[in-house]
Amino acid sequence: MAHPNVVFDQANRNAAPKGRAPQMIMDAPPLPHSHTTLEQALDKGLKAALAKVTAGLSPIALTAAYTDWALHLTAAPGKRLELLEKASKKAWRLAAYAAFCAAAPNTPKTCITPLPQDRRFRSKAWQNWPFNLIHQSFLLNQQWWHNATTGVEGVTKQHENVVEFAARQMLDVVSPSNFILTNPDVLQQTMREGGMNLVRGWQNWVEDAQRLHAGQKPKGAEDFEVGRNMATAPGHVVYRNRLMELIQYTPTTQTVRPEPILITPAWIMKYYILDLSEQNSLVRFLTDQGFTVFMISWKNPDAGDRDLGMEDYRTLGIEAALGAVQPITDGQKIHAIGYCLGGTLLTIAAAAMARDGRDTLKSLTLLATQIDFTEAGELQLFINDSQLTFLEDMMWDQGYLDSTQMTGAFQLLRSNDLIWSYMIHHYLMGERAPMIDLMAWNADATRMPYRMHSEYLRQLFLNNDLAEGRYHVGDQPVTVSDIRVPAFVVGTERDHVAPWHSVYKFNLLSDTDVTFVLTNGGHNAGIVSEPGHPRRHYRIETRADHTPYADPDHWRDQTEPVKGSWWPALTDWLAARSAAPCAPPPMGAAAQGYPPLCAAPGTYVFQQ
Repeated sequence: MAHPNVVFDQANRNAAPKGRAPQMIMDAPPLPHSHTTLEQALDKGLKAALAKVTAGLSPIALTAAYTDWALHLTAAPGKRLELLEKASKKAWRLAAYAAFCAAAPNTPKTCITPLPQDRRFRSKAWQNWPFNLIHQSFLLNQQWWHNATTGVEGVTKQHENVVEFAARQMLDVVSPSNFILTNPDVLQQTMREGGMNLVRGWQNWVEDAQRLHAGQKPKGAEDFEVGRNMATAPGHVVYRNRLMELIQYTPTTQTVRPEPILITPAWIMKYYILDLSEQNSLVRFLTDQGFTVFMISWKNPDAGDRDLGMEDYRTLGIEAALGAVQPITDGQKIHAIGYCLGGTLLTIAAAAMARDGRDTLKSLTLLATQIDFTEAGELQLFINDSQLTFLEDMMWDQGYLDSTQMTGAFQLLRSNDLIWSYMIHHYLMGERAPMIDLMAWNADATRMPYRMHSEYLRQLFLNNDLAEGRYHVGDQPVTVSDIRVPAFVVGTERDHVAPWHSVYKFNLLSDTDVTFVLTNGGHNAGIVSEPGHPRRHYRIETRADHTPYADPDHWRDQTEPVKGSWWPALTDWLAARSAAPCAPPPMGAAAQGYPPLCAAPGTYVFQQ
């Protein structure tokens, strides 16, 4: 596929102010491991075809992990003897428990307790015979396999994690909760309804299969429509280029803080996670507190965008947005907010501006954002040279990473919650969980360009270049320690995408005042935490740049929780770093080349 040396965006040309050159994208240097010969293209095509069968997982990487574990276990007779001893003890424990259950069939007593996050056996029905014996046997078996796949001397840590994860996934498949005859809740429901729950479950399965085959969204998502009951905060698109639209939101107060807010969302999903329904929109909350808010809405890339890289996202995304926001707000410094990948990119941009002496930002807010990727959670299972090469070959074939391929990886990380629990409730119990706005947004996924995703995974996840001072913007590296504006950093307790211990490392890498917030919830629900949301709490503390470092667990134990949403804490923090309120800025700045182009939510958000 041939690509022109320079690509001009027509919309950008029309919006460019007088005297300013249109945005352009130059050909980037070749990707690592990129090949052009016929023989190498044959290799790539074969692996791309294989990836469609393996859901993007490299069989070579999995085989290497298994071989590493198996060979070291074979060479460790002491470890095998230990496992034999553990198996014998567990068998005796189970036998003793079975004898106890024979005398007291419905005892609440157990011989092994599930992990706190394992909710499969919490129902009281699991305490009745024979289901208590069945699920206790399963948990003992699960524990033994954990012992077998961990603690084998000589196995690399990543291979150990992969083998342990794979064993857990295979055991989850045969969990007694997944089958009608061994799940007491399903049996009780079936007897109560005369099997109608299974009829409904079959209908649910057929409907889901048809929707999946047709590429349709899940049942109920049609009740949530962008521009009607989601992403409804009023505003206008005031700038557009080939990669993003910039939305300026209409003020809701008579006066506003002079310093505007620019939000950079992740491009892995649509931007309106921060403007869901009217009652849980962070955008509306910020405007109601007297702030002028701008938001980047990323394009959903296709095969024609395969060569867009991280630098394009920085220049055509954050830099272009900053270049539009300042003329509209009379040159004011900007409160920059980044979410997930958008926060990582924003940190790179902020570090580059600090390195170059550009005093553009007033503050930096990072939501569930990783800067150091050495503790990036179970996503690291999929990050090594073998797996990334396999993934790159799959993206090379199609030009992007498809949303379904990303969704499958995230579902594997939480298979009990996202796969097996769904199967039990929807197909065995015959119960449709009501669709909510957050679930509807989650079903509105996007693609990611081949080049950008490869660079992101290799430079940040695999090599950790940003944290270690090797990430280049231009011909020089950037470093987080150059950032001097105050930072507000939010982590969430149950984040499986950006674990809060990893997010907390901003404290270790930065050389500025950091206010760190730890809120309950997960990667998305912990951020969408509007005031009034039940059962919310957070911890917050500000560390001055000269304050000694505290490790994350010590910080959590020493910081008292605060009930409620963390959103008011953010607006209080922003207000304390803003000037006195004044009249709102105009909508766009036509004279400077930023006229309102269309009403929010714009056009890019509708791209499928």
